[in-house]
Amino acid sequence: MQQKVSITGISSISPLGISSGDIWKAYKDPLHRITNREFEGEQTVVGELKEDVKGVVEQLRVEDSHYEALDDSVLFGIYAARQAVKIAGWDKDRNFGINIGSSRGATGLFEKYHKEFLETGKSSTLSSPTTTLGNISSWIAHDLQTSGPEISHSITCSTALHAMLNGVVWLQSDFANQFLVGGSEAPLTSFTIAQMKALKIYASDTELPYPCQAMNWGKKRNSMFLGEGAAVACLEKGTKENAIALIGGVGYATEPLKHNISISTDADCFQRSMKMALGKTPTNEVDAIVMHAPGTVKGDLAEYNAIKAVFKDVVPALTTNKWKIGHTFGASGILSLELAVLMLKHQEFIPVPFVTYDSFPKQLNKIIVNAVGFGGNAVSILLERP
Repeated sequence: MQQKVSITGISSISPLGISSGDIWKAYKDPLHRITNREFEGEQTVVGELKEDVKGVVEQLRVEDSHYEALDDSVLFGIYAARQAVKIAGWDKDRNFGINIGSSRGATGLFEKYHKEFLETGKSSTLSSPTTTLGNISSWIAHDLQTSGPEISHSITCSTALHAMLNGVVWLQSDFANQFLVGGSEAPLTSFTIAQMKALKIYASDTELPYPCQAMNWGKKRNSMFLGEGAAVACLEKGTKENAIALIGGVGYATEPLKHNISISTDADCFQRSMKMALGKTPTNEVDAIVMHAPGTVKGDLAEYNAIKAVFKDVVPALTTNKWKIGHTFGASGILSLELAVLMLKHQEFIPVPFVTYDSFPKQLNKIIVNAVGFGGNAVSILLERP
């Protein structure tokens, strides 16, 4: 990278809550945030928003008549974006770019409108404008009344960190001084859950103390489950006095497809993305890695193999948040990044409670955050303490 990039604000909405204090408190609690819901007659573990947080979303929905017909994924993004720009002090200057992505986009609305079409043979008036791919970024730009560029994309589960890559590139190229980046996902619908179950990767043992066994390298069954939420970060070029974390390096890689959803046994994509993010940074300077680790047998182990290949005998402390809140698809990478930012801020490593650690890092100065999507689209971000 030509120069470091400052993260001057970050905000999220997830099963952990909506305030930074509540989110950190939830991370320090070894209990998960999983609930059981029935989908098509089957009890299913999911990570859903708490009732008080759902109330905040509904308040936003009735705030403006235009928002009543919007999908939850859009409202999640609007809420997180509003809070992030306040934290960064951007709420008066609206000349910044936006890149908010989503893996599935307006999932709930799309399924609703498609069901209506199958039943009536007609489509609702708002079915197209409220389910387009650019729906989230467009509405956030409208809500914040920004004058900068507005970008949308979907790169499955690494979507949010690809948004961060885009933001960094815009800043490094001097086409923008500030960029709002992130991801949002509201995938807790019957059809989406059914798709994950059809892949045989969904957590099926709902009675386990920890249904998602992310980072359990010896597990014999897939244990991924879905969660909902959004997170948004404010990026500024250079090292700012109000930075809450610095981006010291970014990396990306895509593997040749051998299967629609798999990555190689040693996750070559992660090896290349982590090496690119590290640049000239010695591997022994990395204190921790927030893994993608969704709880699948092959996916978790492949990423672990990649980490061992890059870091050799000195593997950083490893953690993930999927066991606690689930896999939020396109929002997952930036929710992982928020965990890393909080660990840097509080100088405390958050472990996975069912994983045995030899020791915890005494200081946290540099943390790598990983994400990967279907087909091996990996992104790694090197975060540094300001």
